[in-house]
Amino acid sequence: QVQLVESGGGLVQAGGSLRLSCAASGRTFAYYAMGWFRQAPGKEREFVAAIGRSTSITYYADSVKGRFTISRDNAKNTVFLQMNSLKPEDTAVYYCAGSLSYPQAQSTGYPYWGQGTQVTVSS
Repeated sequence: QVQLVESGGGLVQAGGSLRLSCAASGRTFAYYAMGWFRQAPGKEREFVAAIGRSTSITYYADSVKGRFTISRDNAKNTVFLQMNSLKPEDTAVYYCAGSLSYPQAQSTGYPYWGQGTQVTVSS
């Protein structure tokens, strides 16, 4: 089992950048595929990005492709989400999630979740 804690959220103007971090407990972090999801008020939770056990496999939602980058540092048990060119529609609570299976866009494929970090983008 892995425990996940997100950080790095905040308030930023449109066009700005933020870097989210998700720190994982335990010594088996490298075995987990990791994902980032987000949920805006009144909306369903949606997929943002995912990364496999190795850094060579990454997936992105079309809405963030070219602006967001997911990465991981297995030595530091941390997964990151670099968010550039932020838009007001990126405003949401961002969650990281972990799975011992393959990286995927379905939230149901991730048994382990962090508590979330708020990202607010002002226009």
